[in-house]
Amino acid sequence: MTKYDVIVIGGGAAGLSGALALARFRRSVLVIDDGTPRNAPADGVHNFLTRDGVPPGEIYALGRQEVQGYGGEFLDGTVTTASRDDEGFTVELADGTTYRSRRLLVTTGLTDVLPDVPGLAERWGKDVVHCPYCHGWEVQDQAIGVLATSSMAMHQVQLFRQLSDDVTLFLHTAPEPTEEQWEELAARGIAVVQGKVEQVEITDGRITGVRLEGGKVVPRQALAIQTTIRARAGFLADLGLEATLVEANGVEVGTAIQVDGMGATQVPGVFAAGNVSNPMAQVMPSAAAGLMAGAGINFDLISEETRLAVAARSS
Repeated sequence: MTKYDVIVIGGGAAGLSGALALARFRRSVLVIDDGTPRNAPADGVHNFLTRDGVPPGEIYALGRQEVQGYGGEFLDGTVTTASRDDEGFTVELADGTTYRSRRLLVTTGLTDVLPDVPGLAERWGKDVVHCPYCHGWEVQDQAIGVLATSSMAMHQVQLFRQLSDDVTLFLHTAPEPTEEQWEELAARGIAVVQGKVEQVEITDGRITGVRLEGGKVVPRQALAIQTTIRARAGFLADLGLEATLVEANGVEVGTAIQVDGMGATQVPGVFAAGNVSNPMAQVMPSAAAGLMAGAGINFDLISEETRLAVAARSS
C-alpha cells in the first residue's frame, strides 16, 4: 500500500490550496473528494479576485490541474473513518478501500441545514440566499424578505437593507425585537411581518412571495435565511476529534473543528482548514487557510524528519 506524506480529505478551495502548497514542497499528496462542495448550488463565486462570477466547478477544475502539475493525486470517494497507529493514519472509504499517510488535512467543509419551510430547498443558492457578501449584488433593488429564525436576523436584515429599499423582515420563529431594534427597523424603512411563515411561493422557477399561516401572501423576489451550519467531521470520531458548538453574538449557529493559527487540531498530525473549521469563511479566506495549513503540515513533517535524522546520526 502506498503511504502518502499527506492525505487531503476534501477538494474545495481549502483542500486544493493546501495540496498545492504541499505538492510544491515535493510532498506526496492524495486528495480524496466526494464532489459535494458547499457552494455547488451557486451560479458563481464572488469576492474572489480575478475569478469573480466564475462557477465553483470551474475554479475547482483549474485547481486540480495545478495540483496535478506538481505531482498531486486525486481520488473520487467518500471517507467514512480515519484511524491512527504508530505508523501514521489510515482512512477508509465508503467502498471499503483504505489509504495511508503521515498527516491528514481535513477540508470537508460543512452542511447548511435550512429552516423547515417548504420551497426553501428548491431555490437555495438562487433566490434563497444567506450571505449578503456572497449573493447580495445579485438581488439588489429587488423585493427582499429576511426569514428570522434567531436574533441574528436583526444583523442580517440591516445588511440587506443596504442593497434594496424594499426589505421585509418576517419574524417567523425569532424572538421579538427589542425596543431599540424596533426603532432601528422603523428608521431604516424595513417592514416587519409578524406570524409564522408557512411556505415560499414559487412561479415559473422564481420566488414570487412568502405565504404566512392563515394564507396571506407577501410578494417577494428573494428571501434571505439563516442556516444551521454542521461541520462534515463525523468520520474523525475514531481519532477522538469532534466538532464543537460555534456561537455568533451569543447565538448558537452550528459546529466546527477547533484549530490554531496554522490549522493544527488537538490531535497531533491532523490539520483542518476552510469551512469545516471556520464556517464564516468565503472562498478566498478558505484558500488562504488551506495554504497556512499546508505550510504547517510541511514544517511538522520537517521537524519529524530532522529528529529522526539526528537520532540516526547519533546511533
